[in-house]
Amino acid sequence: MSNNNQARPPVGSISEAGHYPIDLTAPDSHTLVIKPGVGSLSIGPSQLGKKADLHVETDARIDWTVFEPFATPAGSPWPRYLRYTGSDSGFFAWAQSRPIEEMSWEPILPADMAVDASQSAIHGLHIELNASGGRLHLKLGKQLFRLSLSGDLARVTVTGDMPSLLTLSPHTSRRRDDPPLILPDLGELYQASSLTLHNAPMGQPISLECLSRFPSLNSLSLWGSFCDLDKLAQLDQLTGLELRFMPDLEALPSLDTWPLLERFIAYNVEETAGKRLRQQMKARTKTRPWNDYASVSQLRKAEWWQTEYGRPFSSWPKRLSKLANEAYNTAQAAMAEARSLADAEAAITAFTQRFNALKGIETTEREDLGEAVWQLSQSVNQIGQPIAEEMAQGWFDAARDY
Repeated sequence: MSNNNQARPPVGSISEAGHYPIDLTAPDSHTLVIKPGVGSLSIGPSQLGKKADLHVETDARIDWTVFEPFATPAGSPWPRYLRYTGSDSGFFAWAQSRPIEEMSWEPILPADMAVDASQSAIHGLHIELNASGGRLHLKLGKQLFRLSLSGDLARVTVTGDMPSLLTLSPHTSRRRDDPPLILPDLGELYQASSLTLHNAPMGQPISLECLSRFPSLNSLSLWGSFCDLDKLAQLDQLTGLELRFMPDLEALPSLDTWPLLERFIAYNVEETAGKRLRQQMKARTKTRPWNDYASVSQLRKAEWWQTEYGRPFSSWPKRLSKLANEAYNTAQAAMAEARSLADAEAAITAFTQRFNALKGIETTEREDLGEAVWQLSQSVNQIGQPIAEEMAQGWFDAARDY
């Protein structure tokens, strides 16, 4: 903890933009820069670069109370939104006396950790679990309204009072033909009454077999790629159902499966299924009006899914994404004409080299381009034999400077 606590300004006394020395990890260890209109703050290791406002080693102990003098112009605690990457769980204890509106935490845990957050005044908590490290055992309290878990869900155990809203975003692969993901045992989280499941639209699907283990579920929101949609018929107590960015709804039960349904949204869904849902929605209106919002919109053809989400550039900045898609189109056309492995190598090499002179190609973008190369290697050609993934990746590695 800081040695200068007595010299600190009173709680909530600073609301102006400016530069302020703070004792985050040691006396005057950091300078906090507050910009007008910015209510968020990110803390993490130097590897995050500009994604972190304050750089702190992942195992450093943090004095969270240094933020207590700061407030928004309206008088609420600042920052309103905190994001932290590291192993210090002290913000849960801090939140017992200083509420946190939204907290995002990527725990870096060399060993298992147990955290009692039952008295913490956190409104929304998002925990991002990477693929390695110890398990997190988290005890929740009544003050948490929204819990979001993403990544390797097998690394977390949650007990205590369940939040009103639960969001799960398990890590899935980009390969649509991989076996469906089965969610790990969620323990007490199965008590949730409102659930959102997130997935990418065109990657490995998530099986909905797990839904039978949510006995109290009355509201469900699905985003992305799923299978076993017929299991939705088991949820006969649903009052709300949302389907977003879903390219395959062929196995979706009819809307009259859910007699209590009052809210229904289908947004950015496959065209044929969307038209069927519109008919069902209108038919339901004639017998029983919708008491809440009901809409089916943005119906999409098969080629839209492939160009918008089937390629790994959907999260890129618009300018880079446009360049990447143009290069992909050129390479795909060349692959379609390829009659030998040499032709295929030339197409993939030309695609790879298009990015050698571009700024902004970091680790994430390099992985995306590697995935694009795999997709190109599996695309239509006239060679008469499949292109091994190792071969295509070898061409990619030989041609890239990033």
